[in-house]
Amino acid sequence: MSSTLKKLQVVSPVPADIDIANSVEPFHISDIARELSLGTSHYDFYGKYKAKVLLSVLDELQGSKDGYYVVVGGITPTPLGEGKSTTTVGLCQALGVFLDKKVVTCLRQPSQGPTFGIKGGAAGGGYSQVIPMDEFNLHLTGDIHAITAANNLLAAAIDTRIFHESTQSDKALFNRLCPPNKEGKRSFSNIMLRRLKKLGISKDRPEDLSPEEVKKFARLDIDPNSITWRRVMDVNDRFLRKITVGQGPEEKGMTRETGFDISVASEIMAVLALTISLADMRERLGNMVIGNSKAGDPVTADDLGVGGALTVLMKDAINPTLMQTLEGTPVLVHAGPFANIAHGNSSIVADKIALKLVGPGGFVVTEAGFGSDIGTEKFMNIKCRYSGLTPQCAVIVATIRALKMHGGGPEVVAGKPLDRAYVTENVGLVEAGCVNLARHISNTKSYGVNVVVAVNMFSTDTKAELNAVKSAAMAAGAFDAVICTHHAHGGKGAVDLGIAVQKACESVAQPLKFLYPLDISIKEKIEAIARSYGAAGVEYSEQAEKQIELYSRQGFSGLPICMAKTQYSFSHNAAEKGAPSGFILPIRDVRASIGAGFIYPLVGTMSTMPGLPTRPCFYDIDLDTSTGRVIGLS
Repeated sequence: MSSTLKKLQVVSPVPADIDIANSVEPFHISDIARELSLGTSHYDFYGKYKAKVLLSVLDELQGSKDGYYVVVGGITPTPLGEGKSTTTVGLCQALGVFLDKKVVTCLRQPSQGPTFGIKGGAAGGGYSQVIPMDEFNLHLTGDIHAITAANNLLAAAIDTRIFHESTQSDKALFNRLCPPNKEGKRSFSNIMLRRLKKLGISKDRPEDLSPEEVKKFARLDIDPNSITWRRVMDVNDRFLRKITVGQGPEEKGMTRETGFDISVASEIMAVLALTISLADMRERLGNMVIGNSKAGDPVTADDLGVGGALTVLMKDAINPTLMQTLEGTPVLVHAGPFANIAHGNSSIVADKIALKLVGPGGFVVTEAGFGSDIGTEKFMNIKCRYSGLTPQCAVIVATIRALKMHGGGPEVVAGKPLDRAYVTENVGLVEAGCVNLARHISNTKSYGVNVVVAVNMFSTDTKAELNAVKSAAMAAGAFDAVICTHHAHGGKGAVDLGIAVQKACESVAQPLKFLYPLDISIKEKIEAIARSYGAAGVEYSEQAEKQIELYSRQGFSGLPICMAKTQYSFSHNAAEKGAPSGFILPIRDVRASIGAGFIYPLVGTMSTMPGLPTRPCFYDIDLDTSTGRVIGLS
């Protein structure tokens, strides 16, 4: 066994997550790095237990072969969640500690919104956690703060540009954009030369531009009604969903209605997750479209002159953060895009680094947000399309609780006690709910990967209920179905899962099969995804039709699709459980994240700024001032 691996001394009943996390002394992060053959030139320390792994590692290991690639998704969840993060961590602890495999866990960075709101943190749970869990769930290494700063710099640039264009002539605007230096000479900055090239102007001296070219270059003529870029902050604050800016007397009455999103909903977060290099990130940030000109042309961050500055703010955030599990296996934490309006997966660069570090026979396990209809679908059709990577195995996490809900059980509400149906044996309810699991298995198998079902066991589950799930999973085409107790027992409780995943990876040799090609229309791609949900057809609103026509005309129809719909049903209606079919999927609107590289149709209403409940998690969070330890974090 590696010198940094340790088997846990578990107790029953399972203590609170923060108490377990505080009971284990983490290894110094240099010890974790050493086990991955990382030297001190390969990372920068962020305290004793975190380090940023530099992208230069990828260049050094370019010729090395990859390990096995595993994605963890889930069935359609209850509002309580079914333990995908916990399963991901538990599986890796099993592979590393008990099965002696080289393994790296790749996880998203959680937003502080849910941490202080209703859901709590996302470090896993019980004896399958990332530590230090307080650092993981709070500021980590500042990536989300960098995204917030970059996002809001761009927001400020938009309103400022509209303001200055409205108050100046073409000549005055141009002269201020290209002021003379001390010798009286004017010049274009590099980002201005990019804009000139985009406009088809081949001149590089300001004095050579004609009056028409001056106007074309200097005046973006942004249509305020077309602006899609909003300000962000990493806190749940419902009162910022809709605001009015420009009310100060100096802004001369130029008010505009806008709002705030939570930071992880920013397109910059999606860019970070999908980028493959620093140069690629620079291009993606510059290509982000914030709205249109009054003539209907897309206006980008580079048009505003801010793409380079955004990259400077993000230059450290592109490096994944190295941490560890309770049992000493390594973790790369990087990016945390929304799983509905974005693709809900951790970064490509973290996965690529990890696959090289573990090498042939090793394992990289990453988690995809929400159910497999959302997270795994986007992992395959968006993330793997951009990364060029192919997974060998997909895990689907299921619980008896969620299957009972899909079988017709009472409503499950976060913060309220579970109905008796969920804590007493009812095999019939479980069997009825397995239609949901079966569709997830079928959909995931269609990508050419082996599917392993992980049944996350709770103390109230019975042997008959668990056996019913295993039988249904195998009948639906799963490679294997395994009962797991990693929450209560750590890696030891996921050994069977680890063995099944290893066998699944070793027995697959198929190329990745995408759900749709990129060269078909936006509508055809939307409809291919809708069919995987069980829909009989798609209905587009007038606004959606207008946006599809606009994006097609602007040349964006070749992008993949990122469906923004509820995670609580295959359909658009969260109350429809099980495996609904024959419904018409309504597309309310269609928007685009051009820099990140996808079109996202809105199925119903999506909130991008959560609110706080009556009793938020922050009531329980405090600091033990005698020890300096965080208490009450979940």
